[in-house]
Amino acid sequence: MTSHSAARSAITENLRALMRQLQQWPPFDQMEERHLALMLETATLCFFQADEAIITPQESAPEHFYIVKQGRVRGERVLPDGHHQPTFEIGPGECFPLAALMAERATQTWHLAAEDTFCIKIGKETFIDVFAASAEFREFALRGVSSLLDQVNQRIRRDAGESLNTHSAMEQRLGELALRNPIVCSPDTPLRKAVTLMYENNVGSIVMTDNQRHPVGIFTLRDLRKVIAQNAEQLDDPVANVMTRHPCSLTEHATAFDAALTMAKHHFAHLCVVDPQGCLTGVISERDLFSLQRVDLVHLTRTISSAPNVAALVALRSEISRLVDTMIAHGAQSQQIVHLVTLLNDHTTSRIIELTIKALGDPEVPFSWLVFGSEGRKEQTLLTDQDNGILFFPPRGMSFNEARERLLPLAKQINEQLDRCGFTLCKGNIMASNPKLCLSETEWEQWFNHFIHQATPENLLNSTIFFDLRVIWGDPLPAQRLMERVREKAASNSIFLNQVAGAALQNRPPLNLFRGFVYAKGGERHTIDLKTQGLTPFVDAGRLFALEHNLHQQNTLERFRELAERKLIQAKDAEAWIEAYSLIQLIRMRHHSALHQRDEPPSNRLNPDDLNELDRRILRESFRQAQRLQRILELRYNL
Repeated sequence: MTSHSAARSAITENLRALMRQLQQWPPFDQMEERHLALMLETATLCFFQADEAIITPQESAPEHFYIVKQGRVRGERVLPDGHHQPTFEIGPGECFPLAALMAERATQTWHLAAEDTFCIKIGKETFIDVFAASAEFREFALRGVSSLLDQVNQRIRRDAGESLNTHSAMEQRLGELALRNPIVCSPDTPLRKAVTLMYENNVGSIVMTDNQRHPVGIFTLRDLRKVIAQNAEQLDDPVANVMTRHPCSLTEHATAFDAALTMAKHHFAHLCVVDPQGCLTGVISERDLFSLQRVDLVHLTRTISSAPNVAALVALRSEISRLVDTMIAHGAQSQQIVHLVTLLNDHTTSRIIELTIKALGDPEVPFSWLVFGSEGRKEQTLLTDQDNGILFFPPRGMSFNEARERLLPLAKQINEQLDRCGFTLCKGNIMASNPKLCLSETEWEQWFNHFIHQATPENLLNSTIFFDLRVIWGDPLPAQRLMERVREKAASNSIFLNQVAGAALQNRPPLNLFRGFVYAKGGERHTIDLKTQGLTPFVDAGRLFALEHNLHQQNTLERFRELAERKLIQAKDAEAWIEAYSLIQLIRMRHHSALHQRDEPPSNRLNPDDLNELDRRILRESFRQAQRLQRILELRYNL
């Protein structure tokens, strides 16, 4: 072999070795070999010492694309006060600076070698050629980690043997699904004529509208049965006398899943569809959802709400698990799934309360059933314990203690029945059967004032639970007024907020300096806790920001969205944190589903080695966002 041939052979072998290494990591593992070869043909290998600058904002638009081969690269931004704020850290298989290359502008971030680091350096012209040639690389360059999530969902659906049709149907807009030109009439139309219109058009509902076509009422076949059973003579009266006023409406941009969730929550069989001005454009029925296979949710909530006894509710838990497994297999979003689980749990709890009152008798003390923590935030999964309490309103002449004594036996029975249905008893006794959590409005306000003004470790822990409060049975208004007063006091107490911020930093994301996972203490070895180490940093930060700015939102993702809308945090930050939280939640629920299918007990603990490289990559990226969020808390509160 000539020296020239040997050199060419060595180059080819080096190129293939580099290609094989890149094929370990997404998105390069999805790219065709010819596109990888095009990317690497003119690439060079560069070495950077620890803390050496690779790209800086002072430079012009970048001329090169870098892939980390070995080592780590960290990003830093310079704040107005001159301090450097860490923004990210990337390792082998990850690349930069995509945003600056795509926008043809200088990078806004310092890119520094976090340790001795080797990078594959690719020229801008080659980057453009590969971007044009490879659909997989182009998708990643445009969408980043979001495109990797699509790969995960596609694999989930493929492994489950499901098509994309049901997932697409779940996301289908109501503007595409709803009955166009719905049958309408004015409220003063005789009921007999309204029923005739329904018969002639073979529909199950008719909508009453005003002169601007705003829906003001709805009448259905179910309502007609009630009229005939009670007083058939009403057929000549105006339909306004028997219509359901203020019918529930959704916009044309809402999805079929939104409609199913709303029907399930309120036990409606029909919903009005309106345009942005509130004018009627269509009607969506339970029958329409049946054709999309989303009726399971509507039927299940009705079955729960009419369950004859607790044993029937216990049996229905397997149906809820099956529905969740199906949604995961169809690629549903994590937020959709937790909203569904929370809705079904709310109905189960409400039915248990009703059955218990029927069995033990009315305590003759009006009360509201409160839930805290993940259920208060509408973020429940099937693995959950009880966090609940009672807000009661003593009748005139009855003391707080007398009212409490009447309610505690009822609360104890409700807690025990919830435990039978899979809502395990709270080890910390945060339950309505605890006399300390069965309180009047005055006592609850004193309770909140106590841990706002006395920052003991126990009170700080209470703040992470009780500020996420929601009423799921009984009158919600007194609790809402109570929390408005409490939030105002919390927002004005800077010492309390600073201590809450310190407590929010106790649960650190499970990443060490060398990009490995930090295993959780206790329990199974070599596992991370997806809830405590992964989700809690986002939950605690979202709650802290909501307290600081007196926001009414309780859901973590809604808190971040409102903060961004008010320009209290950057929109890009909110988007990154929402996506990271959702990714961790999705992996957690997939883990729960896998355990359930293997008849193993549910757990939040996961061994990262059991994940494929793509899932580990997504998990690491999500944890890095949690680290960045906590660094912002440290700077914001001088911690």
